[in-house]
Amino acid sequence: PTVECIGNITKSRHIGVLATTGTIKSESYSLEIHKLFPDIHVSGEACPIWVSLVENNEANSPGSDYFIRQHINNLMYKDHQIDTVILGCTHYPLLLRKIMLYIPDGISMVSQGEYVANALKDYLLRHPDIDKKCTRKGNRIFYTTEAEERFTESASIFLNENIKVRKISLE
Repeated sequence: PTVECIGNITKSRHIGVLATTGTIKSESYSLEIHKLFPDIHVSGEACPIWVSLVENNEANSPGSDYFIRQHINNLMYKDHQIDTVILGCTHYPLLLRKIMLYIPDGISMVSQGEYVANALKDYLLRHPDIDKKCTRKGNRIFYTTEAEERFTESASIFLNENIKVRKISLE
């Protein structure tokens, strides 16, 4: 859904992608964007340490500033015409407040969550038979193969609420 919208957001037709090393190396954003918008220039910057900043609850620490500023500067150096930046990792919106401190004025930030949620909402409106099968109330239980405490801590950062976690084995 993010890729489908990007052509309507960028004016300069130059966008940046901040993502994990794997995502940048795969060129998945570039490939998908060029299928729909062959005129858009895509520059990517791998920010692998950003995931650790979020998962270790360091997103708002003074130390995170250095890494956030460094990767934004690297991206902007690659293409000074970038007017839109995609946050290409589910962890990165939790860094948005810090990112906005260092991103140049006038650049649009695109966080996937909003676009994915809107696309799902639109899909369910167009497919009421599927929408009727969706549960509106209930309990959420998260299952993990890792340590429950670690999973609970990480999940609470993302969800900002207490959760029920059960450890399972995949034997």
